[in-house]
Amino acid sequence: MKKIQISLFILFVLSLATGFAQSGKPLFTHAIGVQFYTYRNSLQGGLGPVLDSIKALGITEIEGSTPKNTTAEEFKKMYTDRGLTMPSIGWDYNMILKDPMAAVTEAKAYGSKFIMVAWIPHGKDFTIDDAKKAVADFNTVGKILHENGITLCYHDHGYEFGPYGDGTLFDYIVQNTNPKYVSFEMDIMWTFHGGGDPAKLLYKYKSRWKMVHLKDIRKGVANDLTGGTSTNNDVAVGTGQLNYPEIIKAAKAVGIKHYFIEDESPSHATQIPVTIAYLRGLTE
Repeated sequence: MKKIQISLFILFVLSLATGFAQSGKPLFTHAIGVQFYTYRNSLQGGLGPVLDSIKALGITEIEGSTPKNTTAEEFKKMYTDRGLTMPSIGWDYNMILKDPMAAVTEAKAYGSKFIMVAWIPHGKDFTIDDAKKAVADFNTVGKILHENGITLCYHDHGYEFGPYGDGTLFDYIVQNTNPKYVSFEMDIMWTFHGGGDPAKLLYKYKSRWKMVHLKDIRKGVANDLTGGTSTNNDVAVGTGQLNYPEIIKAAKAVGIKHYFIEDESPSHATQIPVTIAYLRGLTE
């Protein structure tokens, strides 16, 4: 009975998007993806039911990595059988430094064109020395990936927006990495939480951004440079602090290739349908 109720709720919320979008030309027309980390606490019941729920939402792309106790071949068959693709995979910073070719092998097993790294190891504060090391490491690893047909993308996390020179440490990273070897995936919520302006940054470095994480943060939560906040502060896109119409316009203008919803909240099952309805209901 609970599954039936959840399914009916999803269908109801998604049906709202059609009605909302009728008043003008749809703004968000891209395929919708999801970061598989969203479902990290939902895998006890098996991969199949999670993938089924993703398919039921109309999502067609996932970003993730090989789940525990599963091979890449098994996971790929499971999601391709449901009409899903995985254009991007995630790798740990230290692991990809240690064995970049293992990352290449995994990406090719999935047919993924992007490998994203989501965290630069650092102490309490992210410093210029951390940024300089990351620049050197990203240029080295990015070159290896590029030579094997894969693009390295760094996923920002908010702590990089501390001031440096005439800009921020994030500016330093972008400006000192080789555009041929290093691209970026914007986590829209973390960018905002660190004090950045997502739309302006998309335009500022328009040739460097390839993917985005779609997420929003609860109203009233203050910005900081920690790169962290309670998962309960993740809210459905369009219900939090971010100006998503402006951000989606910028993302379209700079040619973002993949859009992944990431909802770390315990309420993701009810929030993601609201997010999708909101995105599909945006009009120009």
